[in-house]
Amino acid sequence: MNHIAVFCGSRSGKSEVYIKEAARLGKELAERGIGLVYGGSSTGVMGAVADAVMAHDGQVTGIMPEFLEKREIAHKNLTELVVVDSMHERKAKMAELADGFMVLPGGAGTLEEFFEIFTWAQLGLHQKPVGLLNTSGYYDPLLSLFNHMTSENFMEDKHRKMVLSSAEPKDLLDQFSAYIPPRVKNYLTENRT
Repeated sequence: MNHIAVFCGSRSGKSEVYIKEAARLGKELAERGIGLVYGGSSTGVMGAVADAVMAHDGQVTGIMPEFLEKREIAHKNLTELVVVDSMHERKAKMAELADGFMVLPGGAGTLEEFFEIFTWAQLGLHQKPVGLLNTSGYYDPLLSLFNHMTSENFMEDKHRKMVLSSAEPKDLLDQFSAYIPPRVKNYLTENRT
């Protein structure tokens, strides 16, 4: 695993633990030699994870739409900042560069990014690990909803198992390393079942 895309908030959240755990993840990524691909912001949880990777001599690639870069929220000290035309292009570029996708606490935009990449996995468009860093139980309600969806037959168990989760950055990265994607139907090629 060479690069992990991280989706997370550009806000810091109510508790200091969100920033602290983002920094722990950043340090762990750098120590494992895994590059960070993220939204390019200098603020909030996004800025904390990027700062920690760079503080430990890691590589950070930010992907940011031009309209946000012009508002001067782009991180100025990244290994690389790629400026794109749209939010759609941002997600596509992050997906292209990443070997896995990790979701830290964030708001609606974070969830939108997560759900798109998770849906792509269910459709067989990629076989990369997807996981929630469940800091202080932040994603417990979402995980409970997924369990409910599965028990009500709106989600297959194999799809539910695609969403890895842990409160510990090291554990979640270990799960990523050991991840074996389930066999799913690929709607592009129809070769998989």
